[in-house]
Amino acid sequence: VQAEVSGGGSVQAGGSLTLTCAPSGFTLEDPDMGWYRQAPGNECELVSSISRDGTTNYSDSVKGRFTISRDNAKNSLYLQMINLKPEDTGVYYCGAYNKDIVVLVTTVGCNALDEWGQGTLVTVSS
Repeated sequence: VQAEVSGGGSVQAGGSLTLTCAPSGFTLEDPDMGWYRQAPGNECELVSSISRDGTTNYSDSVKGRFTISRDNAKNSLYLQMINLKPEDTGVYYCGAYNKDIVVLVTTVGCNALDEWGQGTLVTVSS
């Protein structure tokens, strides 16, 4: 799998960004998908997931501010982020989602998702 992850940048607190994950050689429609992030000094964490049937889940820290979506026709996954906070700062990765992957990235870090691309840096200043 190779994925282009884009949309990161530097914003002030309260700002908005939309991240895009566009994999090649992989049909995004098939698996459950997730957005993960790793902040400096912190464990890799699952931020949000979306299942094949469109069911979404969010970590408590982003609930109400982030929206995950997928466009199967464009084979793309999105993460719309509003009201960004400094604690949202980190490198964001997309990848397949299941409980085993969450355990893996929590243990070894988000670089376990390197096959999905380099991730995109989000920096939120206060």
